[in-house]
Amino acid sequence: MSMSCVAIHSMDPITQYGLECSLEKSPQLMLTTMEDADVVVVALDKVDAAALHVLESLEVREGARFVVLVDRGWYADPASVVASGVRAVLWREDTNVQALVRAVITVANGQAWLPPSVQGRLLDQVQQVQQEILSPRGLTTSGLTAREIDVLRMVSEGLDLAEIAQKMSYSERTIKKIIAAVISRLQLRNRVHAVTYAIRAGLI
Repeated sequence: MSMSCVAIHSMDPITQYGLECSLEKSPQLMLTTMEDADVVVVALDKVDAAALHVLESLEVREGARFVVLVDRGWYADPASVVASGVRAVLWREDTNVQALVRAVITVANGQAWLPPSVQGRLLDQVQQVQQEILSPRGLTTSGLTAREIDVLRMVSEGLDLAEIAQKMSYSERTIKKIIAAVISRLQLRNRVHAVTYAIRAGLI
């Protein structure tokens, strides 16, 4: 059984100790420093601009994700919270040790653990951005158009430019321009990097 490295940050030493005792009992978790952790559990009084500043100031390794344990109150933009690296939100009064451990393991496995209320706000926000900002410009939240996604999907399937052009009823020159536009706009290195970007974004 693989173990996930987890660190804890709390301004309250009693809370810090309690969280350490709770998590160290799990055979799937190993307590470590924030610099080495896959997941960092952060105890917060509330989620607001100050809380986001705390998250941004923590010295964690690249790719680390946050699980926040909140006493009360949500006063932040959901998308900004997610952008800061938060992948799980737990209300302290509704959370026991088992739920905390499950949330940490879930995040360590690349998934999210968000309360329905936060999910709803986030989805509403995504919908608004898509309808009011992205769709009028022909974009999706990934930064790619539907046509660009189609092209990258076919590249990933091994089709050459001539085959893609035939399937899409475009010229090869147009296909080259579509790929070049993606590479330039997203500051990618080459065609392979563009395909990798689309795969990581879950688009193909």
